[in-house]
Amino acid sequence: MIQKQIPVIPLRGGAVFPGVTTTISIGRRRSLAAAQAALEQGGDLLILVQYNADIEDPTTDDLVPIGIRANVRDVLRAPHVGVQMLVDLHRRVQFLSLEDGEPYLKGTYAELPTKTDDAPPLLMAETIAYLEQYAEALGEANQQVIANTRSKDTAGQLADYMSGLLNLPFDLELELLQDLHGVGRLDKVLDYLKKELRIAEIRSKIQEDARAGADKMQREFMLREQMKAIRKELGDEGEDLVEMLRKKISEAGMPTDVQERAESELKRLEYQGPQSAEASVIRTYLEWMVELPWNSMTEDNLDIDHTRAILDEDHHGLEDVKDRIVEYVAVRKLAGNKMRGAIINLNGPPGVGKTSIATSVARAMGRKVARISLGGVRDEAEIRGHRRTYIGAIPGRLIRALRDAGTRNPVIVLDEIDKVGADWRGDPASALLEVLDPEQNHSFTDHYLEAPFDLSQVIFITTSNQLSTIPAALLDRMETITMPGYIEDDKLAIATHYLLKKQLEGHGIGDLEMTLTKEALIDMIRHYTREAGVRQLERNIGSVVRKLAVQVAGGKSGPFTVTAADVAEFLGPQKFTYGTAEEQDEIGVVTGLAVTNFGGNILPIEVSLSEGNGRITLTGSLGDVMRESAQAALTYTRANARALGLSPTLFDKVNIHIHVPDGATPKDGPSAGISMATAVISAFTQRPVRKDVAMTGEVTLRGKVLPIGGLKEKTIAAHRAGIKTVLLPKDNAKDIPELPDRIRKDLTLIPVQSLDEVLKVALLTSLHGPFTVESNAEPDPHPTVPPITPNGGAERPIRAACSYEPGQFKEANNPV
Repeated sequence: MIQKQIPVIPLRGGAVFPGVTTTISIGRRRSLAAAQAALEQGGDLLILVQYNADIEDPTTDDLVPIGIRANVRDVLRAPHVGVQMLVDLHRRVQFLSLEDGEPYLKGTYAELPTKTDDAPPLLMAETIAYLEQYAEALGEANQQVIANTRSKDTAGQLADYMSGLLNLPFDLELELLQDLHGVGRLDKVLDYLKKELRIAEIRSKIQEDARAGADKMQREFMLREQMKAIRKELGDEGEDLVEMLRKKISEAGMPTDVQERAESELKRLEYQGPQSAEASVIRTYLEWMVELPWNSMTEDNLDIDHTRAILDEDHHGLEDVKDRIVEYVAVRKLAGNKMRGAIINLNGPPGVGKTSIATSVARAMGRKVARISLGGVRDEAEIRGHRRTYIGAIPGRLIRALRDAGTRNPVIVLDEIDKVGADWRGDPASALLEVLDPEQNHSFTDHYLEAPFDLSQVIFITTSNQLSTIPAALLDRMETITMPGYIEDDKLAIATHYLLKKQLEGHGIGDLEMTLTKEALIDMIRHYTREAGVRQLERNIGSVVRKLAVQVAGGKSGPFTVTAADVAEFLGPQKFTYGTAEEQDEIGVVTGLAVTNFGGNILPIEVSLSEGNGRITLTGSLGDVMRESAQAALTYTRANARALGLSPTLFDKVNIHIHVPDGATPKDGPSAGISMATAVISAFTQRPVRKDVAMTGEVTLRGKVLPIGGLKEKTIAAHRAGIKTVLLPKDNAKDIPELPDRIRKDLTLIPVQSLDEVLKVALLTSLHGPFTVESNAEPDPHPTVPPITPNGGAERPIRAACSYEPGQFKEANNPV
């Protein structure tokens, strides 16, 4: 093997191939010296390729073992390009060693054995054909280059020529440089061309599509500009509206199918004349579509302590509602958007804060609130909207509320849902079935929009005064929380902490130093209001504040103290009274307890006996259930006559009159059973009833005492009336811990299981013996009811034990 030593130039970042004349840029000092030395010594030069372009001074191991034997023709210096040498690339040689000297590198090489390339003509033709297609795809076809490829005689020459033309990856260049088999090199070049041609075709298609799209957009732009010019000449500038709507549609965040529908309507609008009725309908429809909060949501405040603090700050009591909202916030914090909105129905009498608590819920969670009043609504279109075929059609109230709220997760209050009506225009309650069903309201469809809207993140809070008028299917979809009327303690706290401050600020004297004493507030609650809520109480406080505002406007600066004596001066005579305990122990008079929509009160029950034929008279506007309780009490008394020390025949000789004042107030319910039985037994046995004892409970024919409702309200009424002892059913003993502390402290609460236990506590010893009738006296065929004359025959004066409003006791859920 003949070894030769000549100047060496190492190349960085690329390779060259034999068979061509080309220019090579020179950047290193020793490479320039090697080129000049080669030029001076006849032009022989060895070009080698570095594996790593970052190495400034390569060694033998850093260079590819196959190099190119070249001949330097000239070294050129050009501005902006640097130094370049013009070189002829002859053939591959075997690189042996490198001598690291100055001023340039020298290398030793040996010639490689010559190999013949028997390449199939088809392979060479196929490669040239792919090169032509590749050049056309890139738009760089050159007939001279193609002619040069056809002039190559062997596969190796063709492969080397094409390798110099193509922008090959560096790894592939190294493979081709070191591959001594021409056919193998040509196969690799052909594979690369095939791959690049596929990429070029895809790139060309993308560019073609993009160009077509751009052409279409340009064409549409030109057409719109022409339409704009035409409309401008006609005095119509409506195109600005179309562009504005198109922009709003793209920014509205609509679901894909909804956006497609809106864009379709927008195209219809473009083709409509500005004066056509259809254009106005489409425009209104699109304006509704773009104004809805399709993708706008407020961020929930999921701080449980903050939520509870806001609810407590705005409302006193209402623990059930507050606990439910706190639970929702807690679960929302854990489950995120996977949790659907709550659907809660608040049921209770007017004025207890059902609507205002919903506003507090929204404030506590950081949500917007929208209120929809359903009282008297009879048209289904109020909920679902009108179809666009009708003149003046608009969406339903739900969609309008969402538009006004500007978010798709507000708190929506459906007020007075129990007062929704139905007629020939449809049933709004049936339309609400979809709205209040968590399984359906994620795709609520309004008749006007005709596109689904997601209501699943909305918190629905409905309010009602009674459940009986709500359809069963609708009631089943809601979680009902009962809000009973406020007791006196609640009203006192609400007036002290909320209403007084609100009225002072509302009348412009919020900074006034004013004290409304506890006694004055109690007087206002007891004698100037009769309600379950606090609306009338707030009005009365407002009246007092206005009186003080007059004094402040007149020059007085306060401080002011309003006492119980001042209340009558400000509000006038007392409007209501409440029951009080009896002044003395009486025969046939028992203090019962009742519950109304306005709270509790005592219920005096009077029994009078007279000679007669066993006739029974019930007066006092008693309902059927209360009359049946009186019958049960009389039957028990007759059945146990001997045990009570009475003659069984006595009942056929006596007329019995049971009266429950006041007579104008309807009363009903079973819980006066033991009161009636005790009054009847007291009248027959002539045993006085203790004046400081009140009782409540249903009685059976066997004398069993059954449980009742409204224990809290009844015991508070007894405490207010001055009662010391309250008899209650044993089954209601579990409710005693829920009573206010002062009630449990001041009252003696005695659970009883039978009427015998009631009589032992309530009745005193008789001073005259049982009621009797002279045996020789003939019964009067037309008896009259004499006045009740206990205690030695003195007539009992007419008393105003209580004053009720009509319908006060007529409530099945809170019986007397």
